[in-house]
Amino acid sequence: MTTGLPMAFPTEGLPARVRVHEVGPRDGLQNEATLVPVEVKAEFVHRLADAGLRTVEVTSFVHPKWVPQLADAERLLPAVAGLADRPGADAVRLPVLVPNKRGLDRALALGARDVAVFASATESFARANLNRTVDESLEMFAPVVARAREAGAGARGYLSMCFGDPWEGPVPLDRVVGVCRRLLDLGCDELSLGDTIGVATPGHVTALLTALNEAGVPTGRLAVHFHDTYGQALANTLAALRHGVTTVDSSAGGLGGCPYARSATGNLATEDLVWMLHGLGIDTGIDLGRLTATSVWMADHLGRPSPSRTVRALAGRSTFQDVSRDSRDSHKEQ
Repeated sequence: MTTGLPMAFPTEGLPARVRVHEVGPRDGLQNEATLVPVEVKAEFVHRLADAGLRTVEVTSFVHPKWVPQLADAERLLPAVAGLADRPGADAVRLPVLVPNKRGLDRALALGARDVAVFASATESFARANLNRTVDESLEMFAPVVARAREAGAGARGYLSMCFGDPWEGPVPLDRVVGVCRRLLDLGCDELSLGDTIGVATPGHVTALLTALNEAGVPTGRLAVHFHDTYGQALANTLAALRHGVTTVDSSAGGLGGCPYARSATGNLATEDLVWMLHGLGIDTGIDLGRLTATSVWMADHLGRPSPSRTVRALAGRSTFQDVSRDSRDSHKEQ
């Protein structure tokens, strides 16, 4: 095979199309020791959009003291905002993370149209990440989500530690379900279920999704966010797809982790996800060659190879080199 694309074998019981929620510029770069210049970040976002990603999480409006890698949020968002104004299906959603009302005000002042809050299913991680209890953090998010909705912005709720916690161990399903219900009650449009330390397995994923459905949480409002600590991210994603989930978070080149949970390894690589989805005959709208070229380009800036197996497999092929060259040339012409 020389095309750099998998053979497609559509499978019954799976969605026809999946929306990939790209988190590389935010969740990926926030855990990098290398501080990436804002100009490089802006080009990264543009390259991802040109590869067909239509949801690219750009940055986080947290205090620079806590996440210095994202201290340039005020400069980055205006540099990529034009992507949201592309016509029709080419428009790109550019969500940003906001930890509190002050962060939300900063984001809205720059025209943010989609925001996300970041909650925890466990008390230990809520303390480590937010310096609050679970209840206190949800109380903090209530006016944030309400204000975002009043401003016409979409609101996503991230929920960390849905499957396991490095301090508390396995997380009971009913605890996760309870916090999910509360986030929906706050007004979140979508919930992203996070396997922050990568301990989930397909059976666990199915059990949690079933429990959420039984509690009245529609599958259509759920996304999944898997880390690949034990090599289970793709298997877990397939289990979620079989349950009807159609939004999957991933990070170009497998960038990222979590600065507040040392056992959290990189996110599911977008290229690995797209390879599997395309092999299943599932439409994503993503050009895998251009996406791979983008991750190789970013890996060069970071000074280390991409951990994505698909990136490594495709990077040496002549067809990929042609796509990579075309991608670079297209940006020079813009």
